[in-house]
This record gives sequence, structure tokens and C-alpha cells, in this order.
Amino acid sequence: MKPTVLGVITARAGSKGIPGKNTKPLAGKPLIAYTIDAALASGAFDRVILSTDDEAAAAIARARGCEVPFVRPAALCADDTPHLPVMQHALRWLRDEQQYRPDWVMILLPTSPLRQPRHIVESIDLAGRSGADSVVGVEEVPAHFHPMRGVTIDEGGFARLFMTGAPVKRRPVRRQGLPPMWVFNGAIYLFRTDVLFDPLDPSLYGDRVAAYVMPHPYGHNIDDPADWAEAERQIHALGLA
Repeated sequence: MKPTVLGVITARAGSKGIPGKNTKPLAGKPLIAYTIDAALASGAFDRVILSTDDEAAAAIARARGCEVPFVRPAALCADDTPHLPVMQHALRWLRDEQQYRPDWVMILLPTSPLRQPRHIVESIDLAGRSGADSVVGVEEVPAHFHPMRGVTIDEGGFARLFMTGAPVKRRPVRRQGLPPMWVFNGAIYLFRTDVLFDPLDPSLYGDRVAAYVMPHPYGHNIDDPADWAEAERQIHALGLA
């Protein structure tokens, strides 16, 4: 039997970097709409829901065909609230109120508007092939940002290599000599429901985490006004408006 996959879009009302971010128009469409549309167009989900305390975001979601089965509690809407309790709340509510328990869950952050339906489908396929507990979206770190080239500053104000503490003269010069490195981009977080409620170590990851490599700029994440401007530029460049 095909595993059931739940898509959960998370969009609280508060945003300090860009006020009203989730419902603000980006290239003519509310930011949250890009993620809703991609999730539904993928055809990969058993259900797609929104976890929010923002009625404006909820109204946009309902109008575009996304479920809003509950209002997220205020205690889970602070700036520093991690995603783990938010997801546990959503899955407990669906289990207790609707007797619904999917096999897999994907967090869909509205701040990744360039994520495409194919990325969702491919990451779910990767989960099935790999036997992983979770799949995360990653993209390669540009060579000039590689940590092996980074420095720290000691108490005397002198630079030393960040990774090893060695003198700067040991810094790798050739890009080709650096081992490839990837970072999370925030566009894909897919995990087995069981890892959320592991009695010893609940998490969004489990022990076996598969990396889904996404080419630039599809994993672009919006955190500040400069990110917003770049997202708008990329949307027009890619013909996504």
C-alpha cells in the first residue's frame, strides 16, 4: 500500500524581519500562495493543511484549496518556538479529533516560494528508495563561503583558520581541493511520523537523514528584505510569476 503523506504549511502571524510576510504580495501573489499551489499541484499529498494563528493566512489557504482544521495555540506562535512542538500539536490534533495518522509528514515553509512540485515529488520518492527516517533539502555551499576557508579571530585580534585553528597560511587556496559541502535550505523537511513521537528522542529527523540536493535558486529562503527582493527577481527570471 502506498504510504500516506501529510503536507503541513506553517505560517504564524508574527514576523519581525518582514511584517505580515506570509500574506504580503510577492510578484503579485501572496507569499504563502506559492507554497500552497506547489503542494497541491504536486499531487503527492494525502492532505495539505495549514498550521497558523493568522486569519488572513487561513483565508488565503482556504480559498486556494488548503485545509485549515484548527487554530494554532498562542503558546506555539512565539518567535523562538521550534517546529518540533508545532508539528507534534498538529499531528496530535489530527489523531485525536479526526482519527487521522499519516505515515509521513512534510513541513512546507512559505519562505521557500521557489520550491516546485517536482521537488516535493522527488524528495518523497527519495524517502521511499533510501529507507531513510527523513529527507532534507540541501544546496551546495559556494567555495568562497566554505568553512575550510573561514577564519576566527583570537583574543589578540589575529585571524586563524576556523576549522583547525591553524595559521592562515594553511588556508586552502584552490577551490578544486575543497571537499563538497551542503547546507539545509529550508525548502524540504520530510520525516516519518513515528520520529515525532519517539519516546526517547523525538525529533524531525530520526537517525537516517537523506539529503535531497536542490539546484540554486530553487531552495532560496526569505528571511529579510534583501532575500525578498532576490526572490522576486528570481520569480520573474524563472517565469514563475
